[in-house]
Amino acid sequence: MRLLTRRLPHPPAVLRRGPLREGAFPSRLHDPRVAALLGMWLGVTFGVCFLTGLVSHFMQHPPSWLEWPARPTWFYRATQGLHVATGLASVPLLLAKLWTVYPRLWEWPPVRTAAHALERLTIVPLIAGSIFQLATGIANIAQWYRFRFFFTVTHYWVAWITIGALLMHIAAKLAIVRANVGSGRAGRAELTDRLSEPEPEGAGLSRRGFGIAVGTAAGVITLTSAGQFAPGLASLDLLGPRRPDIGPQGLPVNRTAVAARVLTVARDPGYRLEVVGPRRFVLTLDELRAFEHHTSKLPITCVEGWAADATWRGPRLRDLLDAAGVPSGATVRVESLEARGGYRTSEVNPSHARDPLTLLATGLNGADLDLDHGFPARLIAPNRPGVLQTKWVHRVVMV
Repeated sequence: MRLLTRRLPHPPAVLRRGPLREGAFPSRLHDPRVAALLGMWLGVTFGVCFLTGLVSHFMQHPPSWLEWPARPTWFYRATQGLHVATGLASVPLLLAKLWTVYPRLWEWPPVRTAAHALERLTIVPLIAGSIFQLATGIANIAQWYRFRFFFTVTHYWVAWITIGALLMHIAAKLAIVRANVGSGRAGRAELTDRLSEPEPEGAGLSRRGFGIAVGTAAGVITLTSAGQFAPGLASLDLLGPRRPDIGPQGLPVNRTAVAARVLTVARDPGYRLEVVGPRRFVLTLDELRAFEHHTSKLPITCVEGWAADATWRGPRLRDLLDAAGVPSGATVRVESLEARGGYRTSEVNPSHARDPLTLLATGLNGADLDLDHGFPARLIAPNRPGVLQTKWVHRVVMV
């Protein structure tokens, strides 16, 4: 411990030039209290974003021991919407925080003790991870995939690294935050250079004005993108890449039939739906349409954060499984006509497969299913990510 806290010799004073010189950053906004408050706001948005991101990841890639319930039907819509909303709100907060504290990168002496050096090193994964997560997250909601890695898995693991670095940073800076925020603000001798001082007079933006501007920017970004998932706010969805009411049959499309390369097979008059169980059977499209149909009003929610309500019509999945003699506790695999793709198949656990709202839909919003929405049939189930609502279904198999 003594090695960590022992004072290191100061570098030669001749090196203290440029941004290292005293008074190189005169702005009154480079203030410890401003930095502490911004850090607290970022802690909230990052924390919510991280927890809702875990929900998203485990709903898309559930471990064998975890079975998500089908109700409430709006749960994934709410958590994924919050995930994207808090991620977007974090952008102005992070930029403001970095601008406020960047003079600390040039503090003198650069390293005081070994412990101080370790503290400074923890900032590297925190800043790098934060920028990476926000940049790739924005690229994902815009469906701009220029990176060569699988987004969801990489985003998940970098989130753990970033949140771990954040917790270490909070532990290292807790005394400074306590000394600058709250009614009991007080300084300790070793924190004298980390305490907020009375705001000097002068022109320019005040600290309070800076905080209001940053908070307003975060609020405006949230308000003008929340219409992607929040009912009733679609008209305010100015910054969101999706309007939930625009697309074929009034519903957005992520992956089209052209992109999935199913134009020919989906339109093939010889289409058959195969349901594989103890009593395997095959249905033509006309026979599928003749099967008893039901209506479900369910939202479809995508990982990009948009969600839209729609009215679906088709046979209940559980009725098809009963006809094939599939046991009520069985998991089934739904297979698409797509030849390839990470989500061309999906597994449906019993709570979803047996839910009365889960359909193999052939109709949407009062008309036959559009080709881009999964014609001739698609899965639609409550509380399930959009990438798992398999389109262009041709086979259902008991696992």
